[in-house]
Order: sequence, then C-alpha cells, then structure tokens
Amino acid sequence: MVARAYDEGCAATHALDLVGERWALLIVRELLFGPKRFTDLDGRLAGASTSVLSQRLQELAAAGVLTRRKLPPPAGSWVYELTDWGRELEPIIMGLGRWGIQSPRFDCEAPVTPASMALALKGFAPSARVEKLAGLVELELDGEVFHAFVQDGRLRVTAATGRHPDARIIASPGRLWPFLRGLAATPGNLRNNGIRTEGDEATAVALLVAVGS
Repeated sequence: MVARAYDEGCAATHALDLVGERWALLIVRELLFGPKRFTDLDGRLAGASTSVLSQRLQELAAAGVLTRRKLPPPAGSWVYELTDWGRELEPIIMGLGRWGIQSPRFDCEAPVTPASMALALKGFAPSARVEKLAGLVELELDGEVFHAFVQDGRLRVTAATGRHPDARIIASPGRLWPFLRGLAATPGNLRNNGIRTEGDEATAVALLVAVGS
C-alpha cells in the first residue's frame, strides 16, 4: 500500500491510501452485516480474482479496517470481520450509494449483492416515511437473511436478530430496485417482479412503499 500512496498531507487522501484500491470498499460493504468466510466473500465479489481478494483482505487487515479470527466450535471456520473503526465506513458507503444512484449511467439491471441491497434499503429510506412503520420485516435475499425495523424514527436493516418477523420478503436483490426507484409497491407489482411475501403482506408492502423514491 505504501507504494501506491498519494503522499499528500490530507486526511481524505490518506483514507484513499487505506481503502481506495479496487474492491476494498466492496469488501467492507459485504462485512457490514457481520463476519464472512473467504469463500462467502469470493462468492459475492465474483469479479475479483481470489488473489486480488486475498491481497485486499491482507491490506485492510494491516490498515486496521478488519480482522481475521476463528469461530468457536462447532463451526471452527476462519472469518473476516470489521473492526469498530472499519464499521465507521458504513455512512460513507451509503452516502456514495445515494450519490451514485443519481447518475444517468447507473445500471439497475446489473448484478447486486444482498448486502448492497440491504444497505440501499437502509440508506435511501427517508425518516419522514419510515417513522410510522410497524413490525419486523425479514428479507431473504439470495439466501442471506436481514431484518428491517424502525428504531428511534429510523429504518434499521441488520443481520437476522433472532426475533420472529411479522412479514417476510423473499427475492433476488435486484428485483427490489424498481420499488426504490419509484414503482408502486402493490401486491400485484411485487408478484410481477418475482417477489414473494409471507406473513402480513400489508407490513411487507408498507416497507417497500416507505423506501420508494
């Protein structure tokens, strides 16, 4: 990383020295909802070679952004997880998403990971729309499970909490983009876009109405 440094006495350029390499911030994005194994990251960041992914993980660990640890038995797997300082990148990544979606060149048909969509739901939701939402909605996006609920007037999207959801949304992540970009979140439109709901359908629909632009 030293060889690629900007060599400027600016905090922003120093931050780019640490996380500005290709795939670095996307690794952080994938870890914002909890630790992952190398194989999990490799599967979600399909465009990164295993050698590049390994190098970025080493660089981010050396910078103090993430750490590697072994899960206790019976799992016993080695996982990567963000440090407290690494987790402070979340609002920066969400801010980049809010800025990037305004680009006329943004392609909502391109592949999107579950973590990316979970962040989009969390980052694009205006407080005025979500503060009256009730209930816990479970999102199952390509096999990864997240929980969405309102706390302190803001929409929280986290890894599964262990609580029983009032409603479930089961979909491929990209199927949710039309609703974030203005498509009316009606039961019919959900079904037409390949989205399945379980439990209280009204609660599931209300979430997508609230996060729509």
